[in-house]
Amino acid sequence: MRSTLNLKFIIIYIIFGFLSIFTIATLGSELITTHLEEETGSELYQEANLIASNYLPGYFKGYLTASDVQVQLNGMKTYLDADIWFADSDGLLIRSSHTAASHARLSEIENFNPAEAGSAQYLLGNYHGYFKEDVMTVIAPVTQDFYIKGYLLIHKPYSDIAASRKSLMTIIYIVLTVIYILSFSILLGVHFFIYRPLRKITEAATQYASGNLEHEIHVNTQDEIGYLSASLNYMSSQIRDMNDYEKKFIANVSHDFRSPLTSIRGYVNAMTDGTIPPEMYPKYLKIILFETERLTDLTQDLLTLNEFDTKELLLDKTSFDIHEMIRNTAASFEGTCTSKKISIELVFAAKVLRVYGDKGKIQQVLYNLLDNAIKFSHTDSVVSIETTERSEKVFISVKDSGIGIPKKSIQQIWERFYKTDLSRGKDKKGTGLGLAIVKEIMKAHGENINVISTEGVGAEFIFSLPVRR
Repeated sequence: MRSTLNLKFIIIYIIFGFLSIFTIATLGSELITTHLEEETGSELYQEANLIASNYLPGYFKGYLTASDVQVQLNGMKTYLDADIWFADSDGLLIRSSHTAASHARLSEIENFNPAEAGSAQYLLGNYHGYFKEDVMTVIAPVTQDFYIKGYLLIHKPYSDIAASRKSLMTIIYIVLTVIYILSFSILLGVHFFIYRPLRKITEAATQYASGNLEHEIHVNTQDEIGYLSASLNYMSSQIRDMNDYEKKFIANVSHDFRSPLTSIRGYVNAMTDGTIPPEMYPKYLKIILFETERLTDLTQDLLTLNEFDTKELLLDKTSFDIHEMIRNTAASFEGTCTSKKISIELVFAAKVLRVYGDKGKIQQVLYNLLDNAIKFSHTDSVVSIETTERSEKVFISVKDSGIGIPKKSIQQIWERFYKTDLSRGKDKKGTGLGLAIVKEIMKAHGENINVISTEGVGAEFIFSLPVRR
C-alpha cells in the first residue's frame, strides 16, 4: 500500500493514454478514412448523375455544341477541383477538363469498362495509369431515349481526402491530449482522496496489530472512507476501554478471591499449629464457612455473567403470575427482615397479573433488588414492592428508604465489581456483581431497568415486563 498502489494508479494512467493514442491512430484513422471516402464518393456520384442526366443528353440531341459542353466541364472542374471527362459509349473522349498537360492529346480511354466498379459508386487508384497519384473516379452514364450514348467521368485527387483526414486526425489528437491532461486531475483526486486516506488507514491497522491502540486516524471526510476511519478510531477506543476493563476486572477478581483465601489460610494455619486452641474452633470455623460462601457466591455470579458474555444464555420464556413470584421472594427474606426490624410492603395492581419472561431469571432479578434494598435500609424501615400496569407493560418497583446512591455513582452501579463508598461498610458479603447480572438479564429480555435515588433518602429500582393475558 505504501508505494505499490500509487504506482499502479500511475501505470494504469499511462496505459490508458497509450491505448487511447493507439486506438485513435489505428481504428479511428481507418473509420475516418472510410467515412470520408464514402461521403466524397457519394457526393461525386450525385454530381455526376445530375449533369449526366439533366445536361449532357442535350449534346446527343443537338441542343448543345462541343464548346457548350467544354464550358460546363470547366465549371465543374473549378467547383469540384477534379478532372472531368466526357466520352462516348466506346470510350472515345469527346471533351475533357483536366489539370494534367499530358492528357491534352488524350482521345480514347484504353481498356474502358464503365462497369468495373461493380456495385460500388467509385474506384480508387490511378485509373489505368492516367494519373501520377491516386484518384477517386466515379462514372455516370449519359442516356438518350433509354440508350446509353456516353459517360461522364469525374477524377478527384485522393490527396484531398487524405488532407481532410489529416485535419480531422489533428483535431482529434488535440482533443485527446486535452482530455488526457484533464484526466490527470482524476489521478490527483484518487491520490489525495482515496490513496492517502487508505494509506493512513493501513498504517493505523499496522499500529493496532502491533498493539499501539493509541494511534488515531486523522481522516475527516464525509464519505465511506471517512466513515471507515471513524469506525476504526471508535473500535480502537473500545478495545482500549475493554483492555482497561479486563485489567480492572482481573484485579477485582484477584482481590475478591485473595481476601477470603488469605483469611481461610490464616485461620487454618493457626488451628493447625495450635495458635488457636480447640475450644475456639467453632468460632473460627464459622468465619471460614462465611468466607467459603463468599467464594461460592462470587464463582456463581461470574459463571452467570459469563453466560451473557459468550451469548450462550437461552431464555426459557413462559407466562407466570408476577405477584405470586413477588410474594414468594419476599417470604424468603422473612428472617433477615425480622432481625433488622424491616417490613416489606406489597402494593399490587391486581390480584393476579401474568407476565411473559424467563421465570427463573426474573426471580433472580427480584431477589437481587430486594436483597440490596434490605441490606442498605435502616432499622425499623419499610421496603415496598409495587406493580403498575400501563400500555401492555407491567412496571415493577422495588423501593427502600436507606442510604441511597450518590449522584456520581448512578451510572456506575451497573458495572461489575462496583461498590459505592457508602455501601462498602454494609455489604460485607456482596461481590459487586448483582446489579450487573440484573442489567444483563433485563437486556436479554429486551426490557429496561432504571433507578431513582437520592443520597441519604433511599433508592427505587423499576423494571418492566410484557403483560400476557
